[in-house]
Amino acid sequence: MTAWAQSLIRISNYEVETLQKRLAEITARRASAEMRLAVLDAEAEVERERARHDAESGLLLQAYLNGWKARKGAAESDLNELDVEEHGARDALTGAFEELKKFEHVAETTRLNALIAAGRRETAAFDELGLRRRAV
Repeated sequence: MTAWAQSLIRISNYEVETLQKRLAEITARRASAEMRLAVLDAEAEVERERARHDAESGLLLQAYLNGWKARKGAAESDLNELDVEEHGARDALTGAFEELKKFEHVAETTRLNALIAAGRRETAAFDELGLRRRAV
């Protein structure tokens, strides 16, 4: 394989690895956001249950739920943003894989063409040697 092909493949591999790390980071943030939503829902259920058993908590429940709705809306907004970011990262990773495969294909085709050319030169050299021997 030629040096230029190795360099292109190395650069493409680096880009793929970088995008894979980015996607993993986005996935981790997404899991955290989903966990935050689940915790918010669980906390709201605990507060509702507490309000059923405690009159004072019942009076404060509506104020709590208003704040909870705002926090939940922010968490859902973060999750939607992460969906968009994840989609973009997946598209970029797919493109990087396609580029890597193209470079690998070109490198392999170049290598095979070089082998074919070397084989043709060798055959031509043997043919020439055979003609010289016959001529003698």
